[in-house]
Amino acid sequence: MASIDLTQAPVSTAQRVEVPRGHGPEGRRGGSEGRSGTNGPDSARGPGDGSGRGPSGFADAPPPVLALVAALLEPILTVALLLAITIAFTGELRRPDLVLSVLVFALSFPGRNRFGVSRGAMAADIARSWLFLMSVLLICEWATSSLHYFEVTVLGTWALLLPLLQWQAASLGSAVYRRSAQLSQSRRTAVIVGAGEQGVAAARALGGGRSSATQVVGWFDDRGGERLHADAQGHVLGGLAQLVPYVREHGVKDIYITLPLNSQPRMSALLESVQSTTASVYFVPDVSAVGIIQGRLRAVNGVPVVGICETPFTGINALVKRVSDVVLASIILVLIAPVMLALAAGVKLSSPGPVIFRQRRNGLDGKEIWVYKFRSMTTQDNGAVVKQATRDDPRITRFGRFIRRTSLDELPQFFNVLQGRMSIVGPRPHAVAHNELYSQQIKAYMVRHKVRPGITGWAQVNGYRGETREVEAMRKRVEYDIEYLRTWSLWLDIKIILKTIRVAFFDRQAY
Repeated sequence: MASIDLTQAPVSTAQRVEVPRGHGPEGRRGGSEGRSGTNGPDSARGPGDGSGRGPSGFADAPPPVLALVAALLEPILTVALLLAITIAFTGELRRPDLVLSVLVFALSFPGRNRFGVSRGAMAADIARSWLFLMSVLLICEWATSSLHYFEVTVLGTWALLLPLLQWQAASLGSAVYRRSAQLSQSRRTAVIVGAGEQGVAAARALGGGRSSATQVVGWFDDRGGERLHADAQGHVLGGLAQLVPYVREHGVKDIYITLPLNSQPRMSALLESVQSTTASVYFVPDVSAVGIIQGRLRAVNGVPVVGICETPFTGINALVKRVSDVVLASIILVLIAPVMLALAAGVKLSSPGPVIFRQRRNGLDGKEIWVYKFRSMTTQDNGAVVKQATRDDPRITRFGRFIRRTSLDELPQFFNVLQGRMSIVGPRPHAVAHNELYSQQIKAYMVRHKVRPGITGWAQVNGYRGETREVEAMRKRVEYDIEYLRTWSLWLDIKIILKTIRVAFFDRQAY
């Protein structure tokens, strides 16, 4: 059976599909991990056997062996290198060395799965892990003043050699993984039911990369001619009636069904027929027309539920986000306290009125909150109609123009972060009057309120800050906000914070 090569064809964001566990580069950390029953408080195991399988037959996907190897390999290599260098330099292992080894193992576990990824992604991931580990160790040393217990030469050598060792291990593991994927006993032949756009997208995802162990041999579809995707024409193996005989004759291992959800009668008959074969059956839902935000599959008391639009801050993500907000806001407020006192004096001396301006904004779940800013205008508009600031706006004071251009007027919002009303990074809060206006004009506008508003955001560091004269400008800002919800990670927050520092002093769109 000949395989189909679609790896060179572009795949749009809407076309990308989730490859089931066990195919392609598996076990990468981040996102929802494609598991059911593991996300959020609603996840519940079904009654009965304790296997996590409910009445619907859904259960937690077992983690692949590769993920287990990656989880153990990085911490073991990290500790082994530290111990080896310690023995080489000092000839012994003392109690502080063992304590440090335990701490390093805890910080490194579970290891990152870098097998099967590109060299660039591998290098970036190793660098991030190294920076995290070294930063935590430096903080621990600062808090405990324990550096004198260790040989600086040992720690320096270990820190320099660690990323090189991890690179070698990840490169070797990737080579072994790619080689094993190409072995005949590792290959899994697959067919796809449905030769439309979703079926072609599934084929590209399954066959993408040299490390893919899946060989797509063709499509099955009752439609013909122009109704088939151009890339599938010439590779259709038959109609749905020929599917089961073909699977049996050629020993096909996997069947991927990409029929639309409105084909329920045909779907029921198809599922009944393919269960007479030994092939594994997967359903690839067509969600290209839906703006998926943090899509997850979970089981609620055994009933499968597909999350379409959900906040990224559930479970451990919510804890990580809140802890990072509180810690960073506390540190920043201590560091900028003298600056804030100077700014407060500048506001007070530049024009009559209060130093702090309180604004009504919509926060988490659309609830109204009070947001603090240094006053930069002679007026304090906060009613049903709020006029956006414009270039050369006569309401802005001379000192206010400076603090607005550099975003220093936003500094009091770190107190909002400690109150739990805002986050350091998130969609910027708009005036309540503007929310009421734009929620009627922009699709999915209120989705941005599924999280706490931020002092800075993904839209702002990409050029969408300041006045929005046209609806299209606000629409682009909202698109960036929704993209942030889709792709959130702690590293993305750090990236936005670093870019904000640059934008605050060199961007001229704020006034």
